Amino acid sequence: MSTRSVAEPSRRIEPKLRRGLGLVAAMGVGAVLAVQSRINGALGARLEDGLAAAVISFGGGLLILAVCTAVVPRARRGFRLLADTLRSGVGLRPWQCLGGVCGAFLVLSQGMAADVLGVALFTVAAVAGQVVSGMVVDRFGLGPGGKQHVTPTRVIGAVLALVAVVIAVSARLEGAQASWLVVLPALAGIGVAWQQAVNGRVNQTADSAVSASTLNFATGTVALVLAWFVLIAARGLPDSFPGEPWLYLGGLLGIFVIGGATVLVRYTGVLLLSMGMIAGQLVGALVLDLTVPTPGTTVGAATVVGVALTLVAVAIAAMPEGARNALARNLRR
Repeated sequence: MSTRSVAEPSRRIEPKLRRGLGLVAAMGVGAVLAVQSRINGALGARLEDGLAAAVISFGGGLLILAVCTAVVPRARRGFRLLADTLRSGVGLRPWQCLGGVCGAFLVLSQGMAADVLGVALFTVAAVAGQVVSGMVVDRFGLGPGGKQHVTPTRVIGAVLALVAVVIAVSARLEGAQASWLVVLPALAGIGVAWQQAVNGRVNQTADSAVSASTLNFATGTVALVLAWFVLIAARGLPDSFPGEPWLYLGGLLGIFVIGGATVLVRYTGVLLLSMGMIAGQLVGALVLDLTVPTPGTTVGAATVVGVALTLVAVAIAAMPEGARNALARNLRR
């Protein structure tokens, strides 16, 4: 048997193993994101200012990453590589460095809506935007993994996710105000897929997840602070800040979310990364809402059905090509 015949199966298996491990890791990242949503939502409710909560979360993450950048030579070298690449105009564009703006909007929506809607419903709404956007982003090849074909299973998964959101929302929302709040996580989910793609490009260029994450937090913090200044001029600062330390951990958790997604998207692609994170978010969100519910928030039967249907959508959209073809052959028999 030739060396080439032995090496070729190994090359075929290795990417599948990387994608599988990446999917498992993405589920862990999604669970962390669910916890971050609860913390930022609680901080926004205590401050009665979701924008202030977002500034604190992003600013805290940026402070930690700035210290890491100062002491990690590879991170400093990553910023030099980014600057050289941007000056050359080849391989990376300035707009691809603005993924943090979408992350800022996600954190803002957490502070404004997660505590009111409940983490489970907040997550389901974000899932719809994230799945659809992930499919589009992969199709146009915005991520480091290049273009991904739009397959029937991906379309079916995206449609099922949208149906799941409608079912879950119908049981939980009452009135125009609640309906408006659901729009926030849905739009944030759309931005998350684009953020994952461009952050993956930045990480690929800088060869440093710390550099990519720091740039993400820096652009997001600037956007949030500018918006907060406008709000301060109109309303003033919050009357007081809560003393519980756990309410200020959102930024630390955000580092794991952004850093993890930035590294994993190279191996999984945007859509598969979204699938793993969605699964982790749903499990974490339901556990939180069932075990540590926020005051006035309950998990109704329709919300559970919506979450379950979303998991089905995730499984279908993430189905590998070989399994998809085998399923189609079995259905034709």
